[in-house]
Order: sequence, then C-alpha cells, then structure tokens
Amino acid sequence: MRVVVAGGTGLIGSRTVARLRDHGMEVVSVSRGEGVDIITGEGLAEALRGAEVVVDVTDAPARTEKASVDFFGTATATLVEAAAAAGAEHYVVLSVVGAERLKSGYFRAKLLQEDQVRRSPIPFSSIVRATPFFESVETTALMNTYADGVHVAPVLLRPVSANDVAAAVAHVAVGVPLAGILQVAGPEEHRLDDLAAKLLAARGDTRDVVADAHAPFFGAEIGERTLLPAPDAHLGHETFAQWLARR
Repeated sequence: MRVVVAGGTGLIGSRTVARLRDHGMEVVSVSRGEGVDIITGEGLAEALRGAEVVVDVTDAPARTEKASVDFFGTATATLVEAAAAAGAEHYVVLSVVGAERLKSGYFRAKLLQEDQVRRSPIPFSSIVRATPFFESVETTALMNTYADGVHVAPVLLRPVSANDVAAAVAHVAVGVPLAGILQVAGPEEHRLDDLAAKLLAARGDTRDVVADAHAPFFGAEIGERTLLPAPDAHLGHETFAQWLARR
C-alpha cells in the first residue's frame, strides 16, 4: 500500500511516517522542506502519484482564527483535489476534539477542514479527532502572561502524547475506513491550570498560575468540559507524568 503523509516532517507527521513504515507500508512524506507546497500545489501531483491513502496531519502556521482558516481553506482544498486526481481511495485527516462544539478560533478552522474532506470526491474519508497534545498544552497554556502570573482556563481535558496520536492515525490509515470519526485521548483527566503549574515547576519557573475562566485556549474561550472526549474515545498509554519525565 502506498500512503502519502502531508505534513510528514512535523510533530505528528514524522511519528506517523515511522509507524506506517513499521507496518510495512510504502510511505511518501510531503512537506515544503521536501519540495512540495500544499498551498500552491507545486510538486504535489508527483508526490501523490499512485497513492492509495492520503494522510493529512498538516497544521496552520499560527493558531489564530484568521491564520488557521486561511491555511486550512487553501491547503485542504489543494490536497483533496490532488488526491482525487491521483485516484486515492481513502483520505485521513487529523482534527481536534471539541471542533463541533466551539465554532470560533482554531476550532472553527478545523471544523471547516473536516467539512471540506467530507464533501470531497474521494470515495472514503476518516476523521481522527485528538485531544490537545502534551506539547500543545505546554505552548498554549503558558501564552497568557500578565503581571500577576500566567492566566489559564480551569478546564478539564485528557491530554495525549504525540506518539499515541500518531499510532492511532497510522492504524486508521492502514485499516478499514471509518466513514466517520475516531476520538483519541490521553489515559488521565486533568485540569489545565494544574498542568500549567506542573509545567512551570518543571522548568524552574516561579510565576504563579491564575485560574481564569476567560483565558483563551487555541484562540477560543472554552467551557469546563468542552475539551473532554466522548466516553468511547480510544485512550492512549502515555501519562502526563511519563511525558514530563521524558522531557
């Protein structure tokens, strides 16, 4: 099976490529560094030649709503069109848990991306929605810094490791198409402000963490349970403590 991974050199993409190769797949990694531009389409037709499955784990250059909508609107349209022209049978896209509940910020962009994939002429599509990665929690939760400390929304979530997400994406790519959505989450439930405090402590950062219900996450204001997955979500194995120790 020939699988093309768009975003194949990124955090999730590089791990997905490795997993697929472990499965014995013929894998083509697509990224700008490899001479393929998913915005302009340069090099895309050649990269997709003979592809049976296309995996889209690309991400926007910034998490603001405008940057995300602009990127996914163009990149996904270009990828879907090229994949259909190449005769791909299955398109797998990585999205986020909560996209259907929060139609603002980065979540809105991901929901629009999902809709583009569903409406594509490719015979089968699968959507993998993941809870926030440990790495994205680290980046996003510590962005809102004020004089009194770092403001973080006291919301519940099941953060997941990049390795566990990549394993799930690879499994979907080589298996029977979902014709729907698979949610992937971490094995433990946490409060985001608690995680932020642990991250700061691990860095030796003495700033206080302020629980602020209005602090944005991924550019959106979220409710206490917005980021939690469905009860039947696939759970990964790596815990936050294990990830932090590995860091």
